[in-house]
Amino acid sequence: MNTTKRTLFTAAVVMATMLAPNFASAAQLSSDAKSATPKEVQQLIVVDYRAMQNSPAAMDLKDRVLPPELKRLETALKSSGLKVDADADVLAFAAFRDSKGEGTRIVGIAQGQFHTREVMANFTKNKIKPTMIRNNSVYPMGSNGMSVVFLNQTTMVFGDKDSVKEAMDARDGITSNFLANGDMVNEMAVVDSKAVWSLLDAKGTQTMMKGVLGDASQLADYDTVKNRMKSSRYTMDFQNGVKFDMAVVMSDTLTAATAATLMKGVSILRKNSGTPLEKSALDQTTIDSNAGTLTVSYSSSDSQFASLLTSPLFQSVVK
Repeated sequence: MNTTKRTLFTAAVVMATMLAPNFASAAQLSSDAKSATPKEVQQLIVVDYRAMQNSPAAMDLKDRVLPPELKRLETALKSSGLKVDADADVLAFAAFRDSKGEGTRIVGIAQGQFHTREVMANFTKNKIKPTMIRNNSVYPMGSNGMSVVFLNQTTMVFGDKDSVKEAMDARDGITSNFLANGDMVNEMAVVDSKAVWSLLDAKGTQTMMKGVLGDASQLADYDTVKNRMKSSRYTMDFQNGVKFDMAVVMSDTLTAATAATLMKGVSILRKNSGTPLEKSALDQTTIDSNAGTLTVSYSSSDSQFASLLTSPLFQSVVK
C-alpha cells in the first residue's frame, strides 16, 4: 500500500470520533487474531465495531471520510452476505510489510460470534468453492477480488488474496506473527483496555507525524527528529466527553523535547489562523515530553467535539 493523503492513522481517529455516545467496553484482540497478524506491522488499528454500527451518524461520517483502502475492505465484507454488521464485535486493520519486501499490505480481522455453519451452507448452495492454503479454506467474497477465511466461529480474516495468504502464513508458522513482535506486544498491554486504540512502528510513526506537523515537517529540525522515532500509540476514550491520548517514543530525551517544541510551534501557528472553535480545541490540547516520550492529550465535551468535526482544521487533517 502506498502512502496516501488520508492515512490509516486518520481512519482510526475518524472512526473513533464517531462513537462517543456508545463506547463502554474494551477492544481486545484474541490470540487467534494476533497469530494471524504478520509480525512486520506498520500500524494496527482496533475498534469496537458494534458501537459503530449502533450510531447512524457514525456510519454517515465514516462513509464520507474513510480512506479508500479501508472502505474497499469494509464494502467487500458487508456485501459478502456474511452478516458482519450483526455478528462482529471487534474489527481490526493491520498494515504490514509483506514478506517479499514489495510494499505494504492491509488485512482485516473481525471478531464476534459468526454463524459459520450457515455461511458454509450458503457457500455450498451457491457453488462457491474455496482455495486451500494448507488446511485453511479461503473463499472469494463476491467479484471484487477479496477473500475471507474463518479461523473458527469467533475469528475471520479478510482482504485481498495475497494479504490473506500472508496472514495464514503467519498463523501457521511459515512466517513470524505479531506475537513474535515483542515491542508491539508490550505496547499493546498499555492500550488495549480502551475501545479504540492503535499502535505504529517507526515507519508508521514517521508517516503519521509528517501529516500532523504539516509544513513544519519540512524544517531541518524535523529531519533530526524523524529518524529517532521508535514507535507510537494512541487511544480514545468517551466515558466523560472525548479524550484522546498519543505517545510517541523517541530514542532519547532531547529528541522528545525537540519534537514537543515543533508541535507547540505548529499549534501556535494554527491558533493564529484558526476559527474561535479551533482555537478553543487547541487550547484544550496539551503537548509535552517526558523520559524520551512525546505526549499529546486532548479533551472536550461531546458537543464541542461534534462541532470541531466540521471545522477547516479537522478537514485539513483528514484530507
